[in-house]
Amino acid sequence: MFFFRIIIFFLLLFSPVNANTIYNLIKIPNLEIYQDNTSNGLKYLRATKPFKVGIRNNSVDCLNSSLKSIDKKFILIKNNLGRYSPNFLNKINLKFIVLCENLIVSEISAAGVPNHKMRTLIVDINFDKKFFERVLHHEVFHLIYDTHKSYFSENDWKKFNNSEFKYSECSTCSNRLNLNLLEKNNGFFTEYSMSTASEDMAEVFSFMMTDMEAVKYKVSKDPILNKKILFIKNRLVEIDDKFNFIK
Repeated sequence: MFFFRIIIFFLLLFSPVNANTIYNLIKIPNLEIYQDNTSNGLKYLRATKPFKVGIRNNSVDCLNSSLKSIDKKFILIKNNLGRYSPNFLNKINLKFIVLCENLIVSEISAAGVPNHKMRTLIVDINFDKKFFERVLHHEVFHLIYDTHKSYFSENDWKKFNNSEFKYSECSTCSNRLNLNLLEKNNGFFTEYSMSTASEDMAEVFSFMMTDMEAVKYKVSKDPILNKKILFIKNRLVEIDDKFNFIK
């Protein structure tokens, strides 16, 4: 009887109709399980209705996507996030991926919202397809950073840049937003890399996870980027000595 109750508990816990249980876990309303049978233990949730969490300037809004839209994008999402091992995901406190569209964070369009305290990453499945894969890993890096801040000293990182360069105070108060690969070799992959130190780290990590050809090309011509790449690589190995950047 005890084991029967345990089985019932887990069936209820991860049942698509049990939105209240999901809300109690991650504090986001109007969600149901999309897929939870994954090799690395990630559980994918989808919004069944628009949701809003937070208030005023600290709010997150997202619309529900059709099953057809999610089905079309899901293989790409799963293939990318499936590269992270269960052990690594546990170390960065990531368990739930929320799929929705037209994500707005503090009244600004966003590709994703990571929250390590709730073990959650919200993903806008309609974000620009040109950058979509990179964005997934970019947002994962923010979880890495938030759970291991002592490994990623911003002061040490800033020393890699030319002495006259200054980051903005915050990513949302910067006009450096372009995600295209920069042609010039100035220590940065993209214009967005130049917004803040943590966004710069996330951009470097995202290229290392998705475009090793661009990384190799840049490293051969850009000594600053070479130092940044080695910094990220060494810190990831410290967190998990089995971490692999290669697809």
